[in-house]
Amino acid sequence: MRIIDGSIGEGGGQVLRTALTLSMMTSQDLMINNIRCSRDRPGLRPQHLSAVKASAKICQGATEGVEIGSTTIKFNPGRITPGNYIFDVGTAGSVSLVFQTIFLPLCFAGKISKISIIGGTHVPWSPSYHYLSGNWLLFMEKLGFNINLSMVQAGYYPIGGGNLTGEIHPITKSLGLNHIERGKLKRVRGVSGYSNLPRNIGVRQRNQVIKRLGHKYPLTDIRIANIPSRNKGTFLVLIAEFEKSQGCFCGLGALGKPSENVADEAIDSLEEFFSTEGVVDPYLADQLLLPLAFAESDSTYVTSKVTQHLITNAAVIKEFLPIKIDILGEKGKPGKVSVKI
Repeated sequence: MRIIDGSIGEGGGQVLRTALTLSMMTSQDLMINNIRCSRDRPGLRPQHLSAVKASAKICQGATEGVEIGSTTIKFNPGRITPGNYIFDVGTAGSVSLVFQTIFLPLCFAGKISKISIIGGTHVPWSPSYHYLSGNWLLFMEKLGFNINLSMVQAGYYPIGGGNLTGEIHPITKSLGLNHIERGKLKRVRGVSGYSNLPRNIGVRQRNQVIKRLGHKYPLTDIRIANIPSRNKGTFLVLIAEFEKSQGCFCGLGALGKPSENVADEAIDSLEEFFSTEGVVDPYLADQLLLPLAFAESDSTYVTSKVTQHLITNAAVIKEFLPIKIDILGEKGKPGKVSVKI
């Protein structure tokens, strides 16, 4: 049994999710202690519970200690089984994080799987649906994965109720990645989204982008989109396309938060990225590690910022696999990541 200390690194839910994926991929029994022990509400929360249950479902696995607040669980994976699955987080917990926990094992399961996950699609501290579909998916395709994503409706904090659907096609091998130059900027595009709010909210977010960036960069297709949802919410997503890469940056609305501030979140992140030689954004940098750990060749890429999430993901992966992951650069600064199989 592989025993993982859930307090390592950033000590959050990422340790759990990465360990679950690796347990399924390597068929190793798993025990995790100290799950989220340093958080205000330690242990499993609904979205973490959903990730464990979804993982157990797709591999016919056995679990112990899987309940809200639990800080220790056991997970015994079985055979990964493709199929049609529906999972409901039950809150505004992130559907994206649940999907990222189970997609990799299902990609190597030999047949098509269809996934529907109900919960939060645009919520704090997690990649939004538009980040997955607009940025993460592009890089997964570069690695040889074949995944289709769609969103029936958006789900915002605190109600949730959003619905992400995915169709995962089987592959037999995945590719490495060599991303050390981004090339010249081609354009900046994006989506100013709103749900059950006046259209002017989306217009103000878009106008703030034009005001701050229009004289600096080639802006194209900053769309205003009325997004179906059960509740109110707003977001702005900006994608910077370069000759050889791209980065994605998001702002998220909240009660009482001015539209301009929502836009400023995404704009500030984009300009911070532009001030470096980063080739992939800091969020994607840690999300790439797991797929690259199972690639058929070595990988190297440059990120605009070394994050604690990146360092933590590398540490958990090395607990399961005999691969070498080097992160050159200080935390909070640009760095180069290499994965040697």
